[in-house]
Amino acid sequence: MEPAELRRAVEAGRTAASDQGLRADDVVVVHNSDRVVLRLLPCDVLARVAPSGHLTDSAFEVEVAHRLADADAPVGALHPRTDPKVQVRDTFAVSLWTYYAPVGRDIAPADYADALMRHHAALRRIDVDAPHFTGRVAVALAGVDDPERSPELSDSDRGFLRDTLGGLSAEIGADRAGDQLLHGEPHPGNLLNTRQGPLFVDLATCCRGPVEFDLAHGPEEVAEHYAGADHTLTLRCRALNWALFSAWRWRRDDQMPDRDHWRAEGLDRVRAALDRI
Repeated sequence: MEPAELRRAVEAGRTAASDQGLRADDVVVVHNSDRVVLRLLPCDVLARVAPSGHLTDSAFEVEVAHRLADADAPVGALHPRTDPKVQVRDTFAVSLWTYYAPVGRDIAPADYADALMRHHAALRRIDVDAPHFTGRVAVALAGVDDPERSPELSDSDRGFLRDTLGGLSAEIGADRAGDQLLHGEPHPGNLLNTRQGPLFVDLATCCRGPVEFDLAHGPEEVAEHYAGADHTLTLRCRALNWALFSAWRWRRDDQMPDRDHWRAEGLDRVRAALDRI
């Protein structure tokens, strides 16, 4: 967010906490992108603040977290002293979460896989109306196919991404017999190492598909410890995920830091992943 919008988002987070009877004298910005994550002190609550256009996504994330709390899932929890709902303050959607102090060591691949298997087991025990991962691909394809939305993408790279996204999505999504509810983006940035063990966060990306779609977001060594995973399918999903990543980078309004580097790097990663298949 731009500085002026960030200041308003911080105030929205502070107000939402105060309305729940929590002291929020100080605010630490933990993450700043199109949405922000704030640590509020001294109540030590984590506020996730999104523009009101993301209200539906924020409400979905809260619903998933609320259901997973009863399924013993290894996920970050909503704050227990607040209402489990999204609050609208100013032009922002605010949800309040438990803050977990980070533990310094890296998460070992076996522990990462164990957390993901337990998370998938919990997701099988809840029922929410979540989109199929192919819907995410369709959104990416729409941006790739529209030169006005991706004006700097060359014709050759546009065709390459279109064919890769469409082809892999059709292959992976053809047999849905083994599909289940997924995290959607369980990459290392969404897995916290805490004193309670590894916990997944950012549940708004929840979707349906094969577990290999989730596995492909993590380090490659994790798949070796995930019982029953299909190695070839994981490779296909990894290539698809890099194609999705690359498609987002070519959007005209993408604001990822060092975007030019990741535009080239993303395409290279797609080609390398396809070669492995």
